[in-house]
Amino acid sequence: MKENVLETEKLSKLMKKYCLPCVISLVVAALYNIVDQIFIANASYLGSYGNAANTVVFPLTVVALALAVMIGDGCCAFASICLGRKERGEASRSVGSAIITSIVTGVLVMVIYLVFQNGILTAFGGNVNPKTFEFSKEYFFYITLGIPFYVFGQAMNPVIRSDASPKFAMAATVLGALVNLILDPIFIFIFKWGMMGAAVATVLGQILTAAMSVWYLARGMKMIELKREDLRFFPNLMKRYIPLGGCSFFSQISLVLCMAATQYAIVKYGAVDPIYSQTQYSQIPMAVVGIVMKCFQIVISIAVGLAAGCIPVAGYNLGAGRDDRVANLFSLLLRTEFVVGLLFLALFQFCPQEIINLFGAQGESVYYTQFALKCFRIYLCMVPLATVNKAAFIYLQAMGKAVLSTLLSVIREVVFGVGFVLLLPMRFGLNGVLYSMPVSDVLTFIISLVVIVKIYRDLHEDYKQRMNQSSMKQIRTADADLK
Repeated sequence: MKENVLETEKLSKLMKKYCLPCVISLVVAALYNIVDQIFIANASYLGSYGNAANTVVFPLTVVALALAVMIGDGCCAFASICLGRKERGEASRSVGSAIITSIVTGVLVMVIYLVFQNGILTAFGGNVNPKTFEFSKEYFFYITLGIPFYVFGQAMNPVIRSDASPKFAMAATVLGALVNLILDPIFIFIFKWGMMGAAVATVLGQILTAAMSVWYLARGMKMIELKREDLRFFPNLMKRYIPLGGCSFFSQISLVLCMAATQYAIVKYGAVDPIYSQTQYSQIPMAVVGIVMKCFQIVISIAVGLAAGCIPVAGYNLGAGRDDRVANLFSLLLRTEFVVGLLFLALFQFCPQEIINLFGAQGESVYYTQFALKCFRIYLCMVPLATVNKAAFIYLQAMGKAVLSTLLSVIREVVFGVGFVLLLPMRFGLNGVLYSMPVSDVLTFIISLVVIVKIYRDLHEDYKQRMNQSSMKQIRTADADLK
């Protein structure tokens, strides 16, 4: 009965049930780093240097997240389709494999980060000035120690959600974030632990999230019977579920490439800017762009949460042959995403000063405020298109169209995202970095629109064929009964 409700319940109700906890989980996960940055920015002994250091390290945490969501979202989509087809054994083995894979992946990333720490930080702009590099190194070291817990917790979140437990998945992330929120001011302002304090608070929250995930899996899942023998690598299954998480992976990892290119352009063109080439102001563009990116990350977390929350519903109905519900859910998702984008567009255009004040703008120079206002208004002026693009990419993933989904994500984040952030500054200097985002979103939306139309046509055509086949089967059955 718990499975059948995905095929019979009103779509708006299912979307609320599955998407809201997912949105909250992802937004809270995004707030981990933002909360650190807010407290760092308001600590007088850290300020914009600490902010810039946080920006340098942020893409490196996204690399770990990319690997986690590739495993978790891929398993979530695959398991949901298997349940729709009544293939319970395949679903349970995929979950067991995802558990082992996430643990091994987290440990490997931690080791790589610890061994190549200095080179990695330099590649992501940590050498903008000596003080920023010092803070980056301190923050990065302690964040790296928590990577295995972070990868496991984020990978298991969608798996738990697909087990008809979206509220527990949300609670695991929220409680971890609350730990971070409580400990950040204690470690930074009372203990004066600086960047180390911000990192340790984050890691302790991640450990709690991972521990809650272990408890959920150990006590027994609802829709999947996870056995001890399922806890191992299943290469044949991994080949099937890992690609389904490809869009989630590339949407995150390509964001890292885009951030790396952005931070490279900031260092390069900031060095020849008449204001930001001065040592006392050189960290400002890095700090500001980091703040704007993280605010955008909240928007994208909501967009991804709405789309990812639809994965179990879309996957089950696709497996059950209900293409009509898959198409209707897609329409509802796109409308919701566009409204969310419009709301944030209004916020970023009319209230940027209030936002940057949260990040200690009052204690910074006038150049800090000027650049921040311009950055918010230009960089994020096409947010509604960005949310719709992201929804289309992830919904394709839910439909099992992993290659197309991944291709679109790569075009947006790598071809456009990296390409324009490297090309436009050659003509417009630092302003070119800001123009790269809206230009990329507009061009991607044009491509997405073509794909969206094709999706609707394919779904309606498949549904008609199934209905015709069903009618013919009924007619043949009736004829057989008459004979």
